[in-house]
Amino acid sequence: MTQAIRTPFTSHAAASTPLATRALLACGAAAGPLFLGVGVIEGLTRTGFDFTRNAISQLSLGSLGWIQVASFLVTGTLLLAGGVGLRRTIGRTVGGTWAPRLVGVFGASFLLAGVFTADPGAGFPAGTPDGPATLSGHGTVHMLSGTVGYLALCAAFLVLARHFAAQGRRGWALAYRLLPLGIIAGFAASATTVLAFTGAAGLGLLALTAAVAQLADLTPITRR
Repeated sequence: MTQAIRTPFTSHAAASTPLATRALLACGAAAGPLFLGVGVIEGLTRTGFDFTRNAISQLSLGSLGWIQVASFLVTGTLLLAGGVGLRRTIGRTVGGTWAPRLVGVFGASFLLAGVFTADPGAGFPAGTPDGPATLSGHGTVHMLSGTVGYLALCAAFLVLARHFAAQGRRGWALAYRLLPLGIIAGFAASATTVLAFTGAAGLGLLALTAAVAQLADLTPITRR
């Protein structure tokens, strides 16, 4: 009879995790705070930017837009590294096959969003008319990449919920079943206020950081 057993975490187990794997997981955990931190600082200092009217993606525009473009590219790279770290950590456990792949898709969406920038609109960059943005070809790719990326993240959370449930972590399992609902609701409410979109995107990034940090402390499941 085959039975999955969760080995209790110990400091010795943490120390036995290969340094390279721990570094990859650290990259994945750092991605969200880095992206949000750069976005908040830029949003508070760029002329004409208003969090109640503009999305963080629009910070890729203007003379200082290269900073946000770099943030997209670095974040995407860190997320891809985190996906590899997850595969090495939970690859043979429940949810260990698809969770890393879906996180990888999420990371790739940031790379694509960095290359194909958002469209100007709602007064940003400074001097842009106050009306809604006109959707261009690169703006369409940017929007679609973000949509696919966050759908992949929501799917990753549902897969991770199965993993947490198999580990007996019911609170974590429940939270990661509910998170996709919150994220999708925030995106749906973005038609009313941009803050809802920004909040949902931030929630997803920080929730992924929490999951990666938590999974970094789990020893692999053994079978007998």
